[in-house]
Amino acid sequence: MAGPDFSFEDIARNRGLWPVAGVDEAGRGPLAGPVTAAAVILDPERIPDGINDSKKLTAKRREVLYHQLLEVADVGWGEASVEEIDDLNILRASHLAMCRAVASLRQRPAHVLVDGSMRPRDLTGSVETIVKGDARSLSIAAASIVAKIRRDYVMQDLAQHYPDYGWQTNMGYPSKSHRAALQKYGATPHHRRSFKPVHNILYQDKN
Repeated sequence: MAGPDFSFEDIARNRGLWPVAGVDEAGRGPLAGPVTAAAVILDPERIPDGINDSKKLTAKRREVLYHQLLEVADVGWGEASVEEIDDLNILRASHLAMCRAVASLRQRPAHVLVDGSMRPRDLTGSVETIVKGDARSLSIAAASIVAKIRRDYVMQDLAQHYPDYGWQTNMGYPSKSHRAALQKYGATPHHRRSFKPVHNILYQDKN
């Protein structure tokens, strides 16, 4: 299957909607850490080679593309905290992070391409949702790379303070070793208490 292209962006531009931002998030599935989103406005004349859905790239390739994007694109990011995830639910928190990412761009986009099927309710203006957008739109794919890298940095930093949970490699996802550490050491302030495995362990402790 061919990788993402610039056709969604070109269609918007032909309708007089420019600049166009792609938005994606990283970290909906982990048991710990924030959910992070990124927004990217690509310059059509300076698109780095090899942009793809971040999950299809090696860690090394993601890192290279991340730094290239910072040089040639308008890049913004935002996150929603563990408290916000527990208060709002993970979907609403992801959308909040997306709105913050768009707000942090240097330019105000005329059109926003969002990965997924749901429009963030606080994202105003012209918005288009694209299912599997990170595999179809270069701007969303670029945002998927930035969101993943930014979140990995956060988790690697938290791992220094909480070395028992293996966050530097599992990034807070529910790996076998992470679950075992949660059973053994309990939850940290960075664990999502509304997520079932964390909630169950805390509830066991109370009984």
